[in-house]
Amino acid sequence: MQGCTMHCSINYQWISRRAYSKLPRQLKLKYDAVIVGGGHNGLVAAAYLQRSGVKTVVLERRHLIGGAAVTEEIIPGFKFSRASYLLSLLRPQIYNDLDLKKHGLKVYYRNPHSFTPILEDNGQRPRSLILGLDMAENQRQIAKFSEKDAKAYPEYEEFMNRLVDAIDPLLDAAPVDTTSIAQGTLFQRLKSLQTLRPIVKAGITLGSQIPKYYEVLTAPISKVLDQWFESEPLKCTLATDAVIGAMASPATPGSGYVLLHHVMGELEGRKGSWGYVEGGMGMVSNAIAKSAVAAGAEIYTDMLVEQILVDSSGKATGVVLEDGTEVLSKMVLSNATPHHTYLKLTPREKLPEDFLTRISQFDAKSPVTKINVAVDRLPNFLSIPNASDGKPLPHHQCSIHLNSERMQLLNEAFEDACRGVPSSRPMIELCIPSALDPTIAPPGCHVISLFTQYTPYNLCDGRQWNEKEKNLYADTVFDWIEKYAPGFKSSVIGRDILTPPDLERIFGLSGGNIFHGSMSLDQLYFGRPIPHFSNYSSPIRGLYLCGSGAHPGGGVMGAAGRNAALVAVQNLKRSVF
Repeated sequence: MQGCTMHCSINYQWISRRAYSKLPRQLKLKYDAVIVGGGHNGLVAAAYLQRSGVKTVVLERRHLIGGAAVTEEIIPGFKFSRASYLLSLLRPQIYNDLDLKKHGLKVYYRNPHSFTPILEDNGQRPRSLILGLDMAENQRQIAKFSEKDAKAYPEYEEFMNRLVDAIDPLLDAAPVDTTSIAQGTLFQRLKSLQTLRPIVKAGITLGSQIPKYYEVLTAPISKVLDQWFESEPLKCTLATDAVIGAMASPATPGSGYVLLHHVMGELEGRKGSWGYVEGGMGMVSNAIAKSAVAAGAEIYTDMLVEQILVDSSGKATGVVLEDGTEVLSKMVLSNATPHHTYLKLTPREKLPEDFLTRISQFDAKSPVTKINVAVDRLPNFLSIPNASDGKPLPHHQCSIHLNSERMQLLNEAFEDACRGVPSSRPMIELCIPSALDPTIAPPGCHVISLFTQYTPYNLCDGRQWNEKEKNLYADTVFDWIEKYAPGFKSSVIGRDILTPPDLERIFGLSGGNIFHGSMSLDQLYFGRPIPHFSNYSSPIRGLYLCGSGAHPGGGVMGAAGRNAALVAVQNLKRSVF
């Protein structure tokens, strides 16, 4: 068997400690636009602003850019996509406009993309379900569990893809400005009505099927899947996309949209494709940053913004750094979460009380604990044993769904967390990016990403997420992996455990929520982050929200950054700050 060749050379190539550019730069004290936070959306916004002639600076509090889309070498020789770990949702227009391929973005496509091994309770040989781009092969796989479901699956895919086609245009534009329609001048009302076009187009695309699609968006995903299929492994595999990153179970109303959010991706024209980024997710952020810098934007790390400056007229005029330095600007775009932007960075007295109340009620609960693992060999699953040479097989490149034999397991795991208890049988999505990308681990070794649910932010009985509690939960996760792939635990070289409080502390994700806030129906489109402020604006003139807490939400998509930048530029040209 091929073994792991360890080496300890650490290659920190991502970014200099202060300025991200080919030549050292000095932070100026005045710009047209200041962007708070160097997450991927903030970097996208910077690129579009600068390309529009708006002199822009990005200020990132950490030592590296990317927000949750970062690569970190926590264990020598192993490069982890420490938070986000897959690419698909990045908007095609952004990919092309910013010429990200030229700036170093390389993606390894996954096919097949989903592997669900089954723990059999009747002593029979372990089975598994593998899904990919080959529909005939998908049907053969599904037929192992249900001939009826195998026949229904192509129709289900066609049905869901039609909904994706309808919603897709809504992602690339600001939501309808309901305030202007209701209260604006005649000109503003007529102009705002033009933003209804994507909604009208979506309605035309869905046609007479609108009631069925409405049910997909509003009903529990379990109800929707029960109407299509009878096989529990298939339903549970599909249901994981409806609850991933969400404090929700398949029985939660509205979970269907989260599923849709995860199947609407596209990579280089390949619809529904998901991939691993060469060098880890930090290379996505780096490519966007390089595009922004090439246009003239400035990006600085180790720059903690303490406060957004607001003048007596209620207009944003810049920011104050931790050391007291004031950086002035015509406008400020915040890539931070809605909670952090409005409840911590913006002077409270400058915001209406009802706005503050609504923002404080913005749901940012998270069920996620991310565990990054370095191993000296590939997991060896009972259902598909490894090759004798130890090299990756097709199923190793997939999202591997564990504890996904039936949807009730997800419901029970969710109920554990609702009681303040980490799930005793957690939902586990296991990915091995090094199965396709040889640059992130020493030869023979591998990087494993474990995206696990459900873990509460606050534990019951007053307990805290200390090292003991974190390791107890991680041990539970590893024990379950061991059942599917005996020998896994003995292959572990090291691990990095990130509970919801860790995700909040390290990456600035309020509540540990990877989407900056729940993707529930009441917090989408018109309501993201709150009604009347869904078009990236705020009660402070010149202050915009450009992160995942704004429309269209989370994922490494870039849409919120691009849309916010275009709205800000339009207002700047009209001198509406």
